[in-house]
Amino acid sequence: MNVLRVSDIGIEQLRALFAPHRLSIEIITPGTEIPGSHWGDEEAGLITNTLYARQDTPIHSVLHEGCHWLLMDDTRRAALHTNAGGTLMEENAVCYLQILLADKLEKVGRERMMSDMDSWGYTFRLGSTKAWFESDAEDALQFLQDHNAAPLQFDYGIQS
Repeated sequence: MNVLRVSDIGIEQLRALFAPHRLSIEIITPGTEIPGSHWGDEEAGLITNTLYARQDTPIHSVLHEGCHWLLMDDTRRAALHTNAGGTLMEENAVCYLQILLADKLEKVGRERMMSDMDSWGYTFRLGSTKAWFESDAEDALQFLQDHNAAPLQFDYGIQS
């Protein structure tokens, strides 16, 4: 699968993106199991306020799990271990937000993020991430606008 990975952009950009919101990122030794990974293999994991990844972890996975964390309240974060949970609407909002955040990362951007999401197997009614984002994601944006509380009071392109 030809998707961008942590090794392609470095960990510092990702740490800088999430650190202001109290989410730390820990890099795990290559070939070892990633703690808190819901999907296993090289996919990112979450346990309380730490996101775990390896150098071979896809950027879309790091952003996806990080966006789940951003949309959680402190009670959910305190109990977080492996499965971010949440509603279908939150899942859609997470996908939308990870596309927006991709624009904050050098060598990534929303076009590459949407392509990587398609390569990994994200599915949307209109057949592609880009078609969903551009034509069918109003409910996801509305969710983000409605939940523009503490973790989202920053400029990631969401206007309430």
